[in-house]
Amino acid sequence: MSNSNLYTDETPKEVKEAKGLHLITQSTPNGQKVQILLEELKDIYNTEWTTTLINIMTNEQKKDWFLRLDPNGRIPVLVDNTQSPPFCVMETSAELLYLLKFADKNDEFGFKDEYERSQALQWLFFWHGSGAPYQGQLNHFRKFAKEKLPCMYTYSSLAIIDTQPAIRLLDPLLNPLELQPYAQCTTSKKLTDKRLEDAIERFKNETLRVYGVLEIQLSGKYTNEPKDYLAGNGKGKYSVADIGTWPWVKGWSFSGLTEEDMKPFPHLLKWIDRIAERPAVKRGTGEKYQQS
Repeated sequence: MSNSNLYTDETPKEVKEAKGLHLITQSTPNGQKVQILLEELKDIYNTEWTTTLINIMTNEQKKDWFLRLDPNGRIPVLVDNTQSPPFCVMETSAELLYLLKFADKNDEFGFKDEYERSQALQWLFFWHGSGAPYQGQLNHFRKFAKEKLPCMYTYSSLAIIDTQPAIRLLDPLLNPLELQPYAQCTTSKKLTDKRLEDAIERFKNETLRVYGVLEIQLSGKYTNEPKDYLAGNGKGKYSVADIGTWPWVKGWSFSGLTEEDMKPFPHLLKWIDRIAERPAVKRGTGEKYQQS
């Protein structure tokens, strides 16, 4: 894609005029993954980059200028302006691996050994595919869901979930049947509340389950060799596997989990605290990335 197609009049000036690496982010768990690795690379290689902060609550990431950089409309997005035309990277795990390939020549946060590298990829992809989606849904239903889950209307042998006010339901003969507005749903409010509770319970249980998987790895339950970090031989080595996982897991209390919920995961809790003490981690989650 040429520069003329990549940027438009709507593209923020600091994005269009950026040199080198440019990160468009918000300091969410996903944003913090790439923020942290960039800060870590700065400590080792004096890596430089610029940053644009956006507010995803205003749907800035759904605008045309952003979708040209990341068609999925999700933060963060990394733009490498050292390439011509600029090369865009979407999806946090892909961004971590891109930085590992092109900005970490000594594999400080990766592995030269192919088996250790495979282990790091396994844990990075595990959290990306099996951890973040569950905890993200838990956060949504606990914190951000604007309305209760939809009512279920049943007419004759046909049942359909009503997701809009005054929705039109078709009967088995395909004759339209006007239903009452959502506010007058004949299904009890208690039932809709129960569905919301069920959703929260499901995603809570799944989040705790994947925490248990991390605990197995860190505790050495089946190897008799506890680990400080997720990937690598022996005690392991701090790597992109940890960086790609930690920003979500450290937010367990935000997700509504209690200290009692977390008691089965002592090694995981120590891992959270261990990584939190790193200077680059503090910077990558700190005031630099907070919006005024």
